[in-house]
Amino acid sequence: MIVTIDGPAGAGKSSAARQLAHRLGFEFLDTGAMYRAVTLAARAADIDARDEAALAQLLDGLRLEMPDDKVLLNGADVTLAIRDPDVTAATGQIADSPVVRRWLGARQREIAAGRDMVCEGRDQGTVVFPDAACKFFLVADPVERARRRQAELAAKGTTVSLEDLLAAQTRRDERDAARDLAPMRPAADALQLDSTQLTLTQVVERMEMEVHRCRTGASISSTKSSGSSAIPPSR
Repeated sequence: MIVTIDGPAGAGKSSAARQLAHRLGFEFLDTGAMYRAVTLAARAADIDARDEAALAQLLDGLRLEMPDDKVLLNGADVTLAIRDPDVTAATGQIADSPVVRRWLGARQREIAAGRDMVCEGRDQGTVVFPDAACKFFLVADPVERARRRQAELAAKGTTVSLEDLLAAQTRRDERDAARDLAPMRPAADALQLDSTQLTLTQVVERMEMEVHRCRTGASISSTKSSGSSAIPPSR
């Protein structure tokens, strides 16, 4: 069974996906780490992110594996290296590459084939796994998302103004939504969930409940019929 969680940065996709996978006894596929790995390889080869031909040649000789929450690039463990700030900053351009998106989409389907897996990203429910059994689109208020990112950076000893983070986040959202190939948008049959006023535990509990409904063939007609309704936050 495949469960997809899509949405913008800062909405809590990765944390929710990891916890949901743990609760369900599923595996977790960190697609963001895969884009980071390709970015690391492109930087090491000094390839311009806009050079589709060079990227295609790089990918032809690339071996990317995701065993046990690790990232292996041509056999080398790059789990920590892909979290370098320079790699993070360069990943957006690589993620916009059509050749990279197609290649990674194929790898993601290969990895998930025949497995119970929670996959998170921006196009998992629309492009990579359009037939996934259960789909979510997780959102949150833009300012709240920026605050979460600010707190995450502060915990690592980095201070960035909320205004700068909000501006960068807006640019990324606009770029992801405007992408010609696999733009970020909710799948028609995705359940949208606003995490602004929810704790991570509440988000995961609601997702887990919906996955169980998907497994039994049941659904929430009031929230899934249009694919655009959000579950209201707990009061």
